[in-house]
Amino acid sequence: MSNVDASEIDKFSELAHHWWDPNSEFKPLHDINPLRLGWIDRHAQLAGKRVIDVGCGGGILSESMADKGAEVTGIDLGEKALKVARLHLLESGRKVDYRHIAAEDMAAQNPAAFDAVTCMEMLEHVPSPASIVQACAQLARPGGWVFFSTLNRNLKSYAFAVLGAEYLLKLLPRGTHDYAKFIKPAELASFARDAGLEVVDLVGMTYNPLTKVYALEDDTGVNYLMACRKPA
Repeated sequence: MSNVDASEIDKFSELAHHWWDPNSEFKPLHDINPLRLGWIDRHAQLAGKRVIDVGCGGGILSESMADKGAEVTGIDLGEKALKVARLHLLESGRKVDYRHIAAEDMAAQNPAAFDAVTCMEMLEHVPSPASIVQACAQLARPGGWVFFSTLNRNLKSYAFAVLGAEYLLKLLPRGTHDYAKFIKPAELASFARDAGLEVVDLVGMTYNPLTKVYALEDDTGVNYLMACRKPA
């Protein structure tokens, strides 16, 4: 439980009741979910796989992976978000096993237990992202997949993800992101290799403010996704 920023938990807890409102502060997550889900599924072929969503929040990605036929466990340290996630299952009829537990503790209790591990939009909100990457690697079985998404750290990402998204376009509440916690792809790749993972794919996620459309492209300057594999 040491690798947690209480202020980050509090910040998202205040918004927890909005998780499943597609026009709320979580609209960007709803908008990008089909893109990231498709990308994950192309690599891991989710149907019939055992998957864990680390930092699942209100369950947007967790439920969509369950809808693809995966057996999904979602973990988070935000109790309010998990309560919302469990309530939404009553509405959606999907099955997800939600647990209030730290990634490191889950990994210690369930090593090599999952075919795929997802950790999306979380690494930039914890004190030690390398510890989370290590835990994700430990959770994956040999030959399994580990997926990350986070924000690059450079002037462009500060302009787009902080000034643009939070202040100009108001896509996110002010203070959602701390630029100092952004992670360069080379840094994340280093964390992954140190955890025994092989980097397989790196792709950027872009947003066009005129068309209001997100896309997966080669540009990793702001948001990016990284697919890793644990050697068999």
